[in-house]
Amino acid sequence: MPLNHSFVLDSRPQGQASVENFKWVSAETPALQEGQVLVQHHYLSLDPYMRGRMNDSKSYAVPQALGEVMIGGTAGQVLDSRHPKFKPGDQVVGMGGWQNFSVVDANVPGMLRRVDTTHVPLSHYLGAVGMPGVTAWYGLVKIIAPQAGQTVTVSAASGAVGSSFGALAKARGCRVVGIAGGQEKCDYVVNTLGFDACVDYKVHSDYVSLSKALRNACPDGIDGHFENVGGMVLDAVMLRTNAFARLAVCGMIAGYNGAPMPMANPALILVNRLKLEGFIVSEHMEVWPQALSELGHLVGSGQLRPRESVAHGLASAPEAFLGLLQGKNFGKQLVKLV
Repeated sequence: MPLNHSFVLDSRPQGQASVENFKWVSAETPALQEGQVLVQHHYLSLDPYMRGRMNDSKSYAVPQALGEVMIGGTAGQVLDSRHPKFKPGDQVVGMGGWQNFSVVDANVPGMLRRVDTTHVPLSHYLGAVGMPGVTAWYGLVKIIAPQAGQTVTVSAASGAVGSSFGALAKARGCRVVGIAGGQEKCDYVVNTLGFDACVDYKVHSDYVSLSKALRNACPDGIDGHFENVGGMVLDAVMLRTNAFARLAVCGMIAGYNGAPMPMANPALILVNRLKLEGFIVSEHMEVWPQALSELGHLVGSGQLRPRESVAHGLASAPEAFLGLLQGKNFGKQLVKLV
């Protein structure tokens, strides 16, 4: 069995996370027991939710335990198997965490999923055709539920969730407006992803200024919004919402370091009769097959061309993760391990 390298959570952040919160560990990979599968990870997914799990506080999931391998989605290849449904060479995705190899109990439902890389690259199963894509699908289809011709917006528009949201919304005949940080990202959102417009939040110092830019990009107001960021962005969007607008909330990255995020105009929830709903996509596994089918078609047909930021080698994971939290990534953030 191979020597495995991993990162464990060594300490909890006080404010911003740092590389000192992680510890590099090397250990022998245990021998396979009946029903287990040995997977070599080719890609590790880095996602904003990991920052919240580093805190020891009440949330939708238990905190990441100290001294244990950091949680994270992985895509790779089966090296050895003692389970009848998996064989060496199978391409698979799972939650192998921040390590090079994992031993998976394949008898546990959902722990390991075989994927077809004929038309969809393996790495995209951690992004557009994986958890981020399904997150976008659920928020759009089940919460916002737009009609053709309505205007929808999404924050972090150039990222894995935002880019998938845009393709799904355009396929439903919506006017789609993104919010992203920097002109390069906004150009990509419009010229490559096919959004109707994109607003650069970095050129605005407050939510009122950002809201004025959204008014120009959304002349008919906003009927639905997908929130990944919170804070100033959410306040700006709420000023532009139409009556009975729907807001799907799956991320509040602006508050992941513990800073409070007061809402500037909560009265708009009543005035505009807004539907504001938070959700965790892992609680809605029943929609994954339908969502993955549509997302796979969009990627395979070229209608969705997701961009990836790729760091190389497991040792690069902490710095790449901290960069993600600061918006330094462009598209889905991955670590290539092989």
